[in-house]
Amino acid sequence: MGRGVIGVLVSGGLDSAVLVAESALNYRVVWPIYVRQQLAWERVELYWLGRYLSSLQKETNHLKPLTILSMPMQDVYGNHWSTGRGTVPGAKSDDKAVYLPGRNLLLSLKPAVFAVMHKIPTLALGSLDHNPFSDAAPAFFQQWGSVLSRGLGSRIRIIAPYRHKSKEEVIRRGQEWPLHLSFSCIAPEGKFHCGRCNKCAERRRAFKQAGVQDKTIYVKN
Repeated sequence: MGRGVIGVLVSGGLDSAVLVAESALNYRVVWPIYVRQQLAWERVELYWLGRYLSSLQKETNHLKPLTILSMPMQDVYGNHWSTGRGTVPGAKSDDKAVYLPGRNLLLSLKPAVFAVMHKIPTLALGSLDHNPFSDAAPAFFQQWGSVLSRGLGSRIRIIAPYRHKSKEEVIRRGQEWPLHLSFSCIAPEGKFHCGRCNKCAERRRAFKQAGVQDKTIYVKN
């Protein structure tokens, strides 16, 4: 069954949550891969990602256990909101306020090495149509795959199947799965979405525009 083997970069967010679930329907073997970067929300993100993947694994035998790789960035990002040392972009901030330099480069570099070593020919990311950053453009993914293939001496593709889809479309595609177990917040309070940050606001808008009930728990309603 399915189209072979794929690695899916998962963050716990809505986009990668739907992507990994759909991949499990379409591929014989799916490797969920998380890259830990020492960012402020990762402990909570991993908690919810574990719950979400456990729920999926009850429905399919195509998912491998979660692979967690480490790519520390605290020494580079320094006193930055992403490391818990600055003001987190709020609900009314522009999307550009949450830009992390080199994000997709870093998220795919070490996983590409892992993929080559485990004979995984394709890595998928959940990048969407509204992503304004240069490392999320379709041309970037194609060129980056070529560079990685050349550098690693083994053919590997980097794909972004949702690059021409909105978050609302992705939510509608994935509404049959437990999306309330996905996690989008960059300033969690305890184990829950803060309800105040840029990413919480984006999540709320997307559910509303998709016409899908948002079962997420937000500390600030």
